[in-house]
This record gives sequence, C-alpha cells and structure tokens, in this order.
Amino acid sequence: MGAGTSPADPAPAGPAAEGPDAAAAAATGGTEEPARPEVDGGSSEPARAEAEAGSGSTASGTAEPGSTEPDGKASAPRKTRRFPLFTRDTARPEGGGRAASGDAPAPARQWPLLTVLGTAGAGLLIVALDPFAEAFRIGTILIGAALIAGAVLRWVVPAVGMLAVRSRFTDLVTYGLMGTLIVLLALVAQPQPWLDVPILENAVRFTIR
Repeated sequence: MGAGTSPADPAPAGPAAEGPDAAAAAATGGTEEPARPEVDGGSSEPARAEAEAGSGSTASGTAEPGSTEPDGKASAPRKTRRFPLFTRDTARPEGGGRAASGDAPAPARQWPLLTVLGTAGAGLLIVALDPFAEAFRIGTILIGAALIAGAVLRWVVPAVGMLAVRSRFTDLVTYGLMGTLIVLLALVAQPQPWLDVPILENAVRFTIR
C-alpha cells in the first residue's frame, strides 16, 4: 500500500508546495515577484506627480503662451511692449495711401510723386543742356519749386502715395526747407544775382577778406 498523506500531516516545504509557477521559477534560478495590481486606472507614481505639478502651474496662472487651459481653451499669448529684435514689416506712413482709386492706372495712383519728379527732372535737364541764357538759374529754381510743390501737396492732399516718406510734419519740413534753400541759392547766385541780400554780401566779404 503506497504511502499517503493525511490532512493532519504538515505541508511539504520547497518549490513543489508553492505550485507550478514557483517550481518553474526555481528551475530557472530566478525569483519572480507576483504582479501588483495598479491603482488609479494604471497610472504610475511619477506620472501622477507630473500631472499634479502641471495642474498646479496652470491653476496658479503661470502657463506658457499658447498652452491649453483645463477647460479646453487655448490661453492667449502674453503681450509685451518691448520692441522686437528683427523688424518683420514696415508700417505705411501717414497719408501714404493711393492718391486715386485702385481701379485707376498706376500713374494716376501716384500722380503727386510723378508731378514732383517730372518738375525736378525738367529743371535738371535745363541745367544740363543750357539751351538759353540764365538756364542754370532757371533750372535750379525749377528744382526748388518742385520740392516746395511736394511740401504743398503733402499738406493739402490727404493721400499722396509714395510721396509720403515719413510723418506729415517731417515731410513738410524736409521738402519745404530744401526747396526754399535751393530757390534762394539760385536767386543769389553770381554773376548778376536776381536777389540782393546785404547780409550775405557782408558775410562773403568778411570770410574772404
């Protein structure tokens, strides 16, 4: 009659008592820990800590520009008054719009600039060709008058197209001052000046004396 074990006998020690999994682990020479059930739907401790840190930073209002808030809306980027490092575009100066409607041809849209350039070009041509007496003086006066006309157009016409370079005040001062100086120099040019200015004569005599 074979040897048997009764319920009163103590359980045998060793891998055989722990079942087939333990016996297989003992045969391979390793110790396998039983799988632990994960808590909170399979999230680990580091992931949970990062999630808590992210929610805390969002709640405190220190989220990065363009990040997503808990309610699903993207936060607006932060506005700064600091000038950008690189200029991306150029703002149109005051009064720099088209002088005519968009349906008009290009010369009509830029007629103030073409008027000034045409008058100044005619003056330069007269000075260069010298077709008559006093051509130098008349051509120079024509150049100065073109700049003065540009200042008047900048003041009167609301939109002057490419004639507007900077602000209205700056263009007025620049065009007007340069045109006036050119006309005055043309009038007092020697010989036989058309305008006698005693102060200038005294200044010239004092400097060359």
